[in-house]
Amino acid sequence: MTDKINPHQVPPCPGGTIYTIRPGDSYFGLARRFNTTVAALMAANPGVDPRNLQIGQRICIPVPPAEEPCPGGFLYVIRAGDTFFSIARRYGIAVEALIAANPGVDPNRLVIGQSICVPAPRPAPCPGGRFYTIVAGDTLFSLARRFNTTVKAIIAANPGIDPNNLQIGQVICIPV
Repeated sequence: MTDKINPHQVPPCPGGTIYTIRPGDSYFGLARRFNTTVAALMAANPGVDPRNLQIGQRICIPVPPAEEPCPGGFLYVIRAGDTFFSIARRYGIAVEALIAANPGVDPNRLVIGQSICVPAPRPAPCPGGRFYTIVAGDTLFSLARRFNTTVKAIIAANPGIDPNNLQIGQVICIPV
């Protein structure tokens, strides 16, 4: 009989913080966010495969609980081409709200890999699919052909989407 680890079981975590894995999390990113190391995370979570983290899985962060870095929002990692304007548009918030949530961050000097606070709800998960950012010329039909899916499946994965009014910079879920 093989012991199977339940990814939703709460691990022992004396003096640390229990954390629930979210989309996009990695030990490297968590170590940076919580000011610890990948080695410390691995030591605090024996039996957890850091290359196969599961959304909803609970792990131990071996540091005391800290103040939420982005209350009411989520941390976003800057990618090539990002601007405060494009990020605000992508998440449906005002540029002023993004600036207010990130005191000390110069919007004209964003650095790839830098974390900022987006004061908006985290986008809905895209289980079994991938997020895609709309670019000029995209249609649901062209996306369905490109990603080998159907227009109906894309609409089902994106409740509230207006198929006749896609916005450049809008992030949608492309189901597999």
